Amino acid sequence: MTPTSGFSTRAIHLGYEPMDHQGALTPPLHLTSTFAFDSAEAGSDIFAGERGGYLYSRIANPTTDLLERRVAALEGAEAGLALASGMGAITATLWTLLSPGDEVIVDTTLYGCTFAFMHHGLAKFGVTVTHLDLTDPETLRTAMTDKTRVVYFETPANPNMRLVDIAAVSGIAHQRGALVVVDNTYATPYLTRPVALGADLVVHSATKYLGGHGDLVAGLVVGSAEMIDRIRLVGMKDMTGAVMAPFNAMLVLRGLKTLALRMERHCDSAERVAAWLAAHPGVEGVHFPGLDCCGQRDLARRQMARPGAMIAFELKGGYAAGCRMMNALRLVRRAVSLGDAETLIQHPASMTHSTYTPEERARHGIGEGLIRLSVGLEDCDDILADLDQALAAAALRMAG
Repeated sequence: MTPTSGFSTRAIHLGYEPMDHQGALTPPLHLTSTFAFDSAEAGSDIFAGERGGYLYSRIANPTTDLLERRVAALEGAEAGLALASGMGAITATLWTLLSPGDEVIVDTTLYGCTFAFMHHGLAKFGVTVTHLDLTDPETLRTAMTDKTRVVYFETPANPNMRLVDIAAVSGIAHQRGALVVVDNTYATPYLTRPVALGADLVVHSATKYLGGHGDLVAGLVVGSAEMIDRIRLVGMKDMTGAVMAPFNAMLVLRGLKTLALRMERHCDSAERVAAWLAAHPGVEGVHFPGLDCCGQRDLARRQMARPGAMIAFELKGGYAAGCRMMNALRLVRRAVSLGDAETLIQHPASMTHSTYTPEERARHGIGEGLIRLSVGLEDCDDILADLDQALAAAALRMAG
């Protein structure tokens, strides 16, 4: 395999030679907590970093190591680190990069648990958390101070689908010496590669599209080898212990093999569903980067291969109409998470973003009636039929 090999070829083959493992086509699962040394001297050398090798699975494991190398290659980064969850990846990264007295600038809209960590975790330990509307990168230029160490954002943002111009924000942040961390969970490296656009670190909830089957919880961070080593030995090993289990690494490796195929199907269906919702008389508004009405389609075309498979929308009857519609669904599942084979729907204000107060949600662009839809892999006609009957049922109950 060459450095110019395609995305799926790297996702399937990179870093593994079957003939080095008795011809096993699937990489072995290394279910071990510790590793034996040839000698006391060898163990000492490995601990000191003077020779390669594994010593304890909290630090590294051959199965997780292969996953780290593959995801880093797909993201175009030097190195990667596998962690126990997406929040494990975020917290281990930020605990490593920030100290009391530092500032982290974050976008207006964040995933609920990320928002809670910023304000219930970092802020309590003396880190200043400043929210900015990073959809306008120029707001960053005047807001940064000598204490700004990190600029952090999601694109597309969870749950309202706001996009941030990665290249523009990274350029401004680097002028003042700050690092840029991007949550790429919604887009995946198949659609967006933030490192190529200037980001320093990229985090993922691998629970979502990378795993793709709703059967694991996992996280990843990629970046330069120097920064990943720091996060491994500080944020993960010593501060959070958020270690990915080798079995989960095996499941994510399996998911990567079909990532490109799945993302194409997800995106094909999402584009149809978003257009259908936008034309429906009962829908007040649709937030999807592939629609002209969203106002960020040009940016989506610049930094995304396709607009993705997440949709946010609001009904004309607000939250009450949304509840009626969700309760009438038969195929689409009412569940949090995203990126699964199943189409999933949820209400952020009362579920994934309930960590915000109502006043905070209003300030941060998360409407009380906003509904989040993760378009799955079912036949798109069946997804549309279920949404159609549920919207009709909700309208009838509202009329009655």
